[in-house]
Amino acid sequence: MSEDDRSAHLLRLGLSKSESVAYLAMLDTGPTTVPALARRLDQAPLDTERALARLSRLGLVASHGPDGSRIAPIEPSIGLGHLANARTAELQQAHLAAMDAYRTFRRQVHPQAVDHLVEVVTGPQIVERIMQVEDAAATEVLRFDTPPWHTGGTPNPIEIRNLERGVAYRIVYSKSAVENGDYYACNIRPCIAAGEQARVLQSLPVKLGVFDQQLAIVSMAFGDAEVNDSMLLVHPSSLLRALTGLFETSWRSAYPLHFGERVPPALRPIQRRILELLGSGVTDETIAELLGISRRTLSRQLEQLNRAADATTRFQLALYAARKGWI
Repeated sequence: MSEDDRSAHLLRLGLSKSESVAYLAMLDTGPTTVPALARRLDQAPLDTERALARLSRLGLVASHGPDGSRIAPIEPSIGLGHLANARTAELQQAHLAAMDAYRTFRRQVHPQAVDHLVEVVTGPQIVERIMQVEDAAATEVLRFDTPPWHTGGTPNPIEIRNLERGVAYRIVYSKSAVENGDYYACNIRPCIAAGEQARVLQSLPVKLGVFDQQLAIVSMAFGDAEVNDSMLLVHPSSLLRALTGLFETSWRSAYPLHFGERVPPALRPIQRRILELLGSGVTDETIAELLGISRRTLSRQLEQLNRAADATTRFQLALYAARKGWI
C-alpha cells in the first residue's frame, strides 16, 4: 500500500491532513523531536506540536527517552479503534438525522400518507427506485412478473448478479410474459439458467416484488397501467405481510416453468422444454417461436411424446408425464 493510500485511510478515520502526515512520517523516522519532525514536514513547529498533541490524546504517539523530550509512534490498534468507533457513531447519527428529515418532508408533501407504511413513486423515479431496491436485496426476492415492464422488458443484469452472490429468486410469470418472445429470450431464460425458480399462471392481479420480506413494490398490471403510471413502496406492516401471503398462495397454485437441469432418459432436451411450455398454457405457435423451431418440428416432437405416452390428448400426456417423473 502506498503512502498516499495510507494517508487517505487515516483521513477517513478522522485524522486531519497534518496529523496523518505527522504520524506516517514518524513511522519512517522512529523516535524524534518536535523541531526535527517540523523540519522534515517543512512546517512551523507550533503546527507540528498541535498535530502531535492530538495524536497523543488519541493514543497514537507517546513521549520517549529518559527526559521525555522525544516522541515516538506506538502500537495503533487502540487509538485507531477509538477513531473507527467515533466514525461509526457519527454515521449512525447522520443516518438518524437523514431519516428524521425525510419523515418531516413526507409529512409536509404527503400529509395524507400513512407514515412509515406506503410511499408513492411516479414518473422517471420509478425505474431508479426499482433498481436501487433490487440491487440492495440480501437474501430473497419474490416477484409477480407481468407486462407492461417499467424497465422496457430488457435483460436484468442485477438479478443475474444477485443470483451469483446467493440471493434466492422465486418468480411467478403471467402467461402474457412467457408469450412475449423477446422478453422470454432476453430475460426469462437467462435468469432461469442462472438459478431462478420460475412458475407461471394464466394471469396475475398486480405487478409485485417483495425484497427480503422487508419491502414490497406494487404497481398496476396490464389493464390499469396506462391510467395509473405509479408505484407503491410498502414497508413492514400488515399490508406487507398480506402481499407476501398473496405471493405464497399464487406460488403454490402456479405451474413450474422450469423442471431443473435433469432430463429423463426417455426424453430429449427439446422435448423436456416442450413439456415445460405446454404447462404454461401458451399456444403451439408461441412454443415454436420461443424454442426457435418450426411448427412442423414441434408437431413431430409432440407426436413422438404422444406415442411414448400412448396418449391421444394432452391431458393424457400430462398424466403420463407426471407418473413417469417427466415433470
